[in-house]
Amino acid sequence: MTLKQPALVAPDPVIRPQAAEQPHRATAWPAARTAAAEAGAAARAGHAGQAAREPLAVPLGAALGRVLAGPLLALTDLPSFDTSAMDGWAVAGAGPWTVREEGAVLAGHAPAAVLADGEAVRIATGARVPTGTTAVIRSEHSEQSEQSERSEGSEGSERSQRSERTTAAAGPFLHALREVRPGQDIRPRGQECRSGDQLLPAGSVVTPAVLGLAAAAGYDALPVLPRPRVEILVLGDELLTTGLPHEGLIRDALGPMLGPWLEALGAEVLATRRIGDDAEELYEAVTGSTADLLITTGGTAAGPVDHLHRVLDAAGATLLVDGVKVRPGHPMLLARLAGGAEPRHLVGLPGNPLAAVSGLLTLAEPLLAALAGAPREPRHAPGVPVQDEIQGHPHDTRLVPVFRRADRAVPLHYNGPAMLRGIAAADGLAVVPPGGARPGQALEILGLPWPTAAGDAPAQGACFT
Repeated sequence: MTLKQPALVAPDPVIRPQAAEQPHRATAWPAARTAAAEAGAAARAGHAGQAAREPLAVPLGAALGRVLAGPLLALTDLPSFDTSAMDGWAVAGAGPWTVREEGAVLAGHAPAAVLADGEAVRIATGARVPTGTTAVIRSEHSEQSEQSERSEGSEGSERSQRSERTTAAAGPFLHALREVRPGQDIRPRGQECRSGDQLLPAGSVVTPAVLGLAAAAGYDALPVLPRPRVEILVLGDELLTTGLPHEGLIRDALGPMLGPWLEALGAEVLATRRIGDDAEELYEAVTGSTADLLITTGGTAAGPVDHLHRVLDAAGATLLVDGVKVRPGHPMLLARLAGGAEPRHLVGLPGNPLAAVSGLLTLAEPLLAALAGAPREPRHAPGVPVQDEIQGHPHDTRLVPVFRRADRAVPLHYNGPAMLRGIAAADGLAVVPPGGARPGQALEILGLPWPTAAGDAPAQGACFT
């Protein structure tokens, strides 16, 4: 098999498969993840000034999972006026208080007139407190009566100047059952923030809570960074897209899986293309793509139809990672592509499904996070004890699907390179050091980019190791 000479390389009429026959210079697993993150950060810096990378104004409803292009600044004080923190009574001065009868102060309505000293009025949570309010008394901390003895200072006679007289006044009156402190259960204006305060820094990921905060702060849209653009190239003549496997053909598991997985990692998937085992078509796809990141499946080893290394060499690409000391997935690779106005990369995933997942978590996830401008904080839980012994590789890191049960990580069966049954029921992948792990040993757990239900055993039969 030969590959036509592209114009990008030195004169040589034929590109021969020598590069594919040479052994991989495998990179240690932690170093490979670092290299991928650094490649993404460098590419993002290279995008600076490009129109395609300018911030986008996205409505709140479409901003979930995006990355803030600038700091989130408060557009107003929060709260923007003094509000009641409880259902109860707004009171002025010392009690007992005369109950104002004209109705309650409700959220979304203008408060009644100024509250005079010695008066009380019903108020709802979130309502604007009337001017003159000293405190809010919760309903359960008060009671009413029709009469109240009130002490008044008297003037006139000599006797009244030396003492106080007690009078009975008509109610209804409000009495506090607990001590009333000035300002209690009132949320003062600006308690959470003042207009112009920085609520979140640039680079923060927009979560549902961030959407709520932005709405409260007065935003209708958010400035976010564009998503990294990804194109997926599924290789292999043996792959079927429909029906049952037959006559040496198998179903393509990666095509349906990779797009949604990459979108969950924050990427914009431009297309998923099936190419087969055609070196020329692969070369055209690699050199013709405008995506920030190309993801290929299969073709990373040295088999008779593994063309990726030769294609990358012919395209003038630079291999940043050529094999990783991890099982499954050790033939994965990361390359920086030549040409184009903007930096572009390619992650080559092995063709076996779980090996491809290993490649996604090892190379694609850290690269995409850095390229998107998200804070480089790994999606993992360090130091989780494993319930059972996990067999390791003598020299390489091993990634094993696990299920979290209470404070333990339970390793799952069906963890071979071609199997997806284990990862489909898993909460994450345990990072097993060379030599394996003993029961109770704390391991780093790589998380998955979607919610998982903890606590119940996965319904996949005798799946535990």
